[in-house]
Amino acid sequence: MTRATMSTILHIETATTVCSVALSGEGQNVLERVEKKPCSHAVALGVFVEEALSFAKSHLMTVDAVAVSCGPGSYTGLRIGVSMAKGVCYGSGAKLIALPTLKVLSVPVLLYHDELPEEALLCPMIDARRMEVYAAIYDRALHTVRGTAADIVDENTYKAYLDEHPVYFFGDGAAKCKEKITHPNARFLDGVIPLASMMFPLADKAMAEQRFEDVAYFEPFYLKEFVAGKPKKPF
Repeated sequence: MTRATMSTILHIETATTVCSVALSGEGQNVLERVEKKPCSHAVALGVFVEEALSFAKSHLMTVDAVAVSCGPGSYTGLRIGVSMAKGVCYGSGAKLIALPTLKVLSVPVLLYHDELPEEALLCPMIDARRMEVYAAIYDRALHTVRGTAADIVDENTYKAYLDEHPVYFFGDGAAKCKEKITHPNARFLDGVIPLASMMFPLADKAMAEQRFEDVAYFEPFYLKEFVAGKPKKPF
């Protein structure tokens, strides 16, 4: 097999309880591994990455970049994922790409929900505690309408957006909000989780735009990194 003409990218997603790895080439996934058992990242990730790198080598594919989901998310999960991504980059010379977890979470909604109206807004949510979530709001082109913030959810939290648009809520923080968000424009999608296999459209775009991170200094976007309810980084 000859080497792919498009970039080969290793994808790592460990921001939530799900641990997943994917390898993409020629604009599609060629390998995917997923572990949904909580607290399995430290054991599963190394095995998955080794499988992906072995697959790439056996198919004469050179990994050009490593894309890692960079938060917000679990401190431990992000630390494990980013450390692994950096290690692969240091060892292979691959570029490092950081992808906001909430955008990764939005990709399957855009790919598999054809019923979304053009004016729809997306609100991916990561569960925090009690009635708090970490959320952002995007349009259908994944342009940021409102950046990532720590939201204490009540019936008025997203009212300004709901008054003007249908808003789709999803992610592991959305289920607990159904009883609070009862606006007629609110839509809830079940079963949407961030997966490495959903990272390649965002990673391919980052490759085309040459948006890479400094491997030595890059740090993920931990959930604790909020000041007065606003994130330190503009994700």
